[in-house]
Amino acid sequence: MKAVIFDFDGTLADTLPVCFYAFQAVFKEFDNLEINEKEIVAMFGPSETGIIKENLKNQNHDLAIERYYEKYREHHPQIVQDNQEINDLLNHLKSQGYKLGVVTGKGSRSLDISLEELQMQEMFDVIITGDDVTIPKPHPEGLNKALAMLGVQNHEAIFIGDSDADISAGKQANIYTIGVQWLPNFQTVQFTVQPNLTLNSIKEFHFVLESQD
Repeated sequence: MKAVIFDFDGTLADTLPVCFYAFQAVFKEFDNLEINEKEIVAMFGPSETGIIKENLKNQNHDLAIERYYEKYREHHPQIVQDNQEINDLLNHLKSQGYKLGVVTGKGSRSLDISLEELQMQEMFDVIITGDDVTIPKPHPEGLNKALAMLGVQNHEAIFIGDSDADISAGKQANIYTIGVQWLPNFQTVQFTVQPNLTLNSIKEFHFVLESQD
């Protein structure tokens, strides 16, 4: 194994609550619509820009998108906590010589905010956001791009994610795919597409790494 590729929201950072907050604020302000977390998750796939353009009835999409990012940045420090276990895992992987990647449906603006807030800007060798693909997960386009940019074959990498879309994308890219439920908030409770492995804690992943040595 040469590379570890991660999803972001719900996998590397407990950012789902701030995503929900920002979307709820936008739909309330522009459509006067109360939406719950389940309804928001059902919209996931495209980036935030795509979600707003596809689902907001109010046609002032540009202002709504800007409001989303305002809310996301404003409330990120209060809602998203730094996770030392995640930081230690990423540092350990880098120290062992693994190439690290992120393939996320997030747009680059919100990802940059989160990477800055969590001081992860220099951690990854490749980042593919929802702005970088034509077809979002569960399509494997993003993963295939990441593999090419990392210079590794699919059998030399693993992909880690928390949603059915992640697992499906990983399987379609023929990458060993791990489904995780190791943060307080994650997307999928029961995977409908079965990952190669399901983990409930970061400590369990360390055991998997030790078995590779």
